[in-house]
Amino acid sequence: MNKGISVFTMVISLATVACTGGSGEYASSEKNFLHVDGHNIVDSKGDTFYIKGTNLGNWLNPEGYMFGFAKINSARKINEALCELVGPTEAARFWQEFKDNYITSADFEFISSTGANTVRVPFHYKLFTNEDYMGLNDAEEGFRRLDSCVVWARNNNLRLILDMHDCPGGQTGDNIDDSYGYPWLMTDTVAQEQFIDIWAKIADYYADEDVILGYELANEPVATYWEGAERDSLNAALEPLYKRAVAEIRKHDANHIVLLGGPQWNSYFGNFTDWTFDDNIMYTCHRYGGDATREAIDEYISFRDKTNLPMYMGEIGHNTDEWMSNFVDVMRQNNIGYTFWPYKKIGDSSMTGVQAPEEWGSLVEYVEAPRTSYGEIREARKLCSQQQGRALLNEFIENAKAEKMLRHDNYISAIQLNK
Repeated sequence: MNKGISVFTMVISLATVACTGGSGEYASSEKNFLHVDGHNIVDSKGDTFYIKGTNLGNWLNPEGYMFGFAKINSARKINEALCELVGPTEAARFWQEFKDNYITSADFEFISSTGANTVRVPFHYKLFTNEDYMGLNDAEEGFRRLDSCVVWARNNNLRLILDMHDCPGGQTGDNIDDSYGYPWLMTDTVAQEQFIDIWAKIADYYADEDVILGYELANEPVATYWEGAERDSLNAALEPLYKRAVAEIRKHDANHIVLLGGPQWNSYFGNFTDWTFDDNIMYTCHRYGGDATREAIDEYISFRDKTNLPMYMGEIGHNTDEWMSNFVDVMRQNNIGYTFWPYKKIGDSSMTGVQAPEEWGSLVEYVEAPRTSYGEIREARKLCSQQQGRALLNEFIENAKAEKMLRHDNYISAIQLNK
């Protein structure tokens, strides 16, 4: 049963953290970076670190279904819909307040209380550029948001995986990368240079930050929609791009693990031929659906054994409690760490939920209505007025706050973070 979680009262002083280095096991003056050691991740003392945690999906890379939308499912399209309903200024205000309140220190405190040790933070590349992103043109916004995560993680004994979920040009070719319907990153040299440059800046900025477990270069590259020679060509472009990015990262940062995902939703690894070009890389897979058995991930395990590098299940979930619990058993038995997707959204199948405002359906109707012409936009706005839209967006933000979010205890129990 869902129930409201208690009010969190922890207040973090950034000034204190800056002076003392925070609190918890990572707060000492000695750095405690994680690195790969065969199939394992180990800390500076040689102790094994087994990843178990969650994903902050929707916060820095909005996805439609987490708001209850179906057709309008990428950040760009959601923002366009809101700009047409409440105006660009009001939409930009909403997104800033959304980022300020959807994930806070209280959320990290709660995540830690479940037994998690890792938080994967998906982010949009535009947060590190001056390109317009949700009404903001500020290349420092990404660092501000991730800086907050570093403080919150340090104070709650959590590690961070920084995941570029939306890459320049689009690495996937579907809504999850906010692209234009094709994995242009694999073919566009300008996008590739921007991709590498952003990672170099991130690596330079966070080179000495040991709360960060590592950098995940590109989430779920090359979706499953391409076949034959085109798919093979796109897949073949991935490893060379990874190598170039890692080489640039190492000019600035020799400390952090770099995580590499396979094409076809992080499920295929046959395109990789060289896993010795760097001594601190590992691979990451995803799994949704299918049987909760070892056989379901046998290819991942085989690739892990062949490379003698760690394999990590970056995303898994959206299934029954029994399925998730059984899959956790399989992953633990085969030394594959995991972060379940996602932490918070409207609806269930997540650690926590956002209670949809009572009239939220009106906003959903508007967003899903045809809006391909100005006439259609005017017709769609009859389904939800500007005033109602503003009120519903404000109520959504209030409901998403940690003190009001819903706690899905059965889900939390199923993913076994406390073991």
